[in-house]
Amino acid sequence: MAKVINMVATECKPEVEQKFNKWYNEIHIPLLFKYKGMKKVTRYKILNKTDEFSTYLCIYEFDNPSEYKSYSESKELADARAEMNETWKKGGWEIKWRVQYEEIKTWQK
Repeated sequence: MAKVINMVATECKPEVEQKFNKWYNEIHIPLLFKYKGMKKVTRYKILNKTDEFSTYLCIYEFDNPSEYKSYSESKELADARAEMNETWKKGGWEIKWRVQYEEIKTWQK
């Protein structure tokens, strides 16, 4: 079965950027990693900021579509979303888009 990536692009207000990154790295990702089927998470920050693209991109990796589907319905994701909604109920950041892709082929050197 092919691997699946779940990509999430986010944007936050400058005044909460430090708090947002600390929360994302130290609270949000560890909560999501309680789901055992998630294999890897990588966060990125854009090099050259424009209004066209989001500042942050996070890629969550799963071994196959079934693992991703189970994750999307999991208690771990529901708990992380509940914590997120409580912590950020006053706003400060938003998900701009999210999308999932299934691997076709990987080349490595």
